[in-house]
Amino acid sequence: MASSWNLEGNYHVFLSFGGTDIQNNFLDQLYAALEREEIYAYVDREELRKGEQITPTLMKVIQDSRIAIIIFSEDYASSPWCLEEVAKIMECKEQRDLVVFPVFYKVDPREVRTPRQSYQKAMVKHERKFGKDSEKVKRWKKALFDAGNLSGWDFNDEDEADLIKRIVKDISMQLHRAPLDVAKHLVGIHPHIVDLESMLNLESNNGVLMIGLRGQGGIGKTTLAKALYNDIFKRFDASCFLADVRETSKHSKDLVPLQKKLLSEILLGKELAVSNVDGGINLIKDRLCHKKVLLVLDDVDDVKQLNALVGEREWFGKGSRIIITTRDNHLLTSHGIGKDQIYEVKTLEDWEALKLFSKHAFLRNNEIVIRQDLVDSALHYANGLPLALEVLGSLLCGRREEEWESTLNELAKSPNKTINNVLKLSYDGLEDYAKEIFLDIACFFKGRSIEYIMKVLDSCNFDTTIGVQVLVEKSLITKVMKTIWMHDLIQLMGMDIVNQECHNDPGRRSRLWLCEDIRDVLSRDMGTNAVKAIVLNLHKTEAIYIGPNAFGNMRRLRLLIMMNVYNSFQGPIYLPNELRWFEWPECPHWVLNFSPGPKKLVGLDLHKSNVQAVMEQFKVHV
Repeated sequence: MASSWNLEGNYHVFLSFGGTDIQNNFLDQLYAALEREEIYAYVDREELRKGEQITPTLMKVIQDSRIAIIIFSEDYASSPWCLEEVAKIMECKEQRDLVVFPVFYKVDPREVRTPRQSYQKAMVKHERKFGKDSEKVKRWKKALFDAGNLSGWDFNDEDEADLIKRIVKDISMQLHRAPLDVAKHLVGIHPHIVDLESMLNLESNNGVLMIGLRGQGGIGKTTLAKALYNDIFKRFDASCFLADVRETSKHSKDLVPLQKKLLSEILLGKELAVSNVDGGINLIKDRLCHKKVLLVLDDVDDVKQLNALVGEREWFGKGSRIIITTRDNHLLTSHGIGKDQIYEVKTLEDWEALKLFSKHAFLRNNEIVIRQDLVDSALHYANGLPLALEVLGSLLCGRREEEWESTLNELAKSPNKTINNVLKLSYDGLEDYAKEIFLDIACFFKGRSIEYIMKVLDSCNFDTTIGVQVLVEKSLITKVMKTIWMHDLIQLMGMDIVNQECHNDPGRRSRLWLCEDIRDVLSRDMGTNAVKAIVLNLHKTEAIYIGPNAFGNMRRLRLLIMMNVYNSFQGPIYLPNELRWFEWPECPHWVLNFSPGPKKLVGLDLHKSNVQAVMEQFKVHV
């Protein structure tokens, strides 16, 4: 683990303790267990303590550590040195978000907070020596009170080895709480962070606050939420950033996966069984009601998502903060988030837009000089929208002046200077094969695995590997883990390109994906030679009438995917021989017939039917 961390200081954990009985038993075992997991811990050994003031070197060790563990044993408060340590630790918690965990070793947390019993005797002794009203003693008492109120681990007469295992596991998970990866170039973010932190009122622990970040697609809500999260997440007991809530919930039957992810991240890796949404709600309320958490829900578009994940403020501990990003202002107000708790993310100022555009359009070693009027024209068309600035900048990067002029002249011809037109420029610059791949991904495959997309599009005789790489370079798609994503605006731009092929007749478009259009075209035999691909993925099984000649005129059809589709026509359907990828699990094998002659089928998925019976038609040609 140690090699994977970029430490601010030299130690992961600072161990504060008092008493030789702790040092010779529990402390040594804990230190050894941490060391086995390659968690670097600093132990302030008794023999190094001289006097009552901790040294500047030790203060720096505390400041530079990521986590402090305070082992409150019976004799802890009797040592002025220990009390100075706990005071410094709590000071660092307030000033630099040091994560602090107490271990109540055979003492009740109330003894530490109040104080009582051995802690009371120790404080009386210190009051006699330093004065009851001395600032030193007051500072020690406050530190004990604050530390005693933190959640940690209690130990009485249980197995020490079990406690140490729990501590090491929780510390390991805590160290995995790392900052999020934000956009490559951050411009104009800091003033927003300042405003949002003021709105969040982070110093108050009196209640739970929900705020919303709203704005149009591509305006930078997610980037801002990530930057804000990175700035404040260490101030909370636990944190979770739920990305792409809309997309994730759309591809799931319910919201259980999101509930499980939330619980797992907040509870530091503990896997809880969640069988349904109602059960998930009960677990969230039960397990998180005493935790001070930071939770970000990114790209919410349905009130059901809020009800299942952050239904009530009382679900979370005092001091918790919940941040929701969305395009829908009404969604926030209907969830009880007031106007003063909604932050509208706006387009960039002119100087910010220029800075962001320049970072994408001009390389450091760029020798090409571009006239200022061309830069101004590009900025005018982008109109301060971060995503448009990024895409347009990437499109023009490395181009000569005449290519800038040609691109901007093309923009000037368009009467509609909307975001969609700006985004479409990056598509217009693609080779034909890359355009085909982009449109397929935009219309059908956003969010699907790279492996699946490559397999399907390779079957269509595309150079998918280089095509996908070009789309990544043009900022049209991104690879996230093992899936391919694109921004909503870019996806809508691709869909709009297809819709523009024929406004009033879907049967004359190259791609069909909407249920209404597909039902209309197939039930009325309205398909034409223009149709190249049909993908229909329904959430539940629906009946559609597909007659024997529905595909008769679609001689260029290369891709056909029908999920949860039941054909109400009970006879054979004739498919074109140009078809390369065919996926229709619910389709009975006797329904399908290909015309005589050479066939180009590469991919076939009829896993709920008799594939062998269909393959009988290929015997002569395969």
